[in-house]
Amino acid sequence: MKEEIDWKKELLESGRFNDQFSKGLLENGAKNFMQGIYLGYMYSRWRKIRGLDKDDPVENTGQMQASFKDFEKKIK
Repeated sequence: MKEEIDWKKELLESGRFNDQFSKGLLENGAKNFMQGIYLGYMYSRWRKIRGLDKDDPVENTGQMQASFKDFEKKIK
């Protein structure tokens, strides 16, 4: 079972986002769409700092590389 980590509290304690705007967002939450976008940015930065972004799934680049002409040849 994974333990729950309070990323907002951890960012506040780290001092990486020290400006008043970021502090207010982390303490009070987002009030509109753009603040939500910025909060998401801070969350992704926190994940990168902690090294958690390496757990994300790798994109499968092996699919959809054939052309439509190859597809038509297979059908005939």
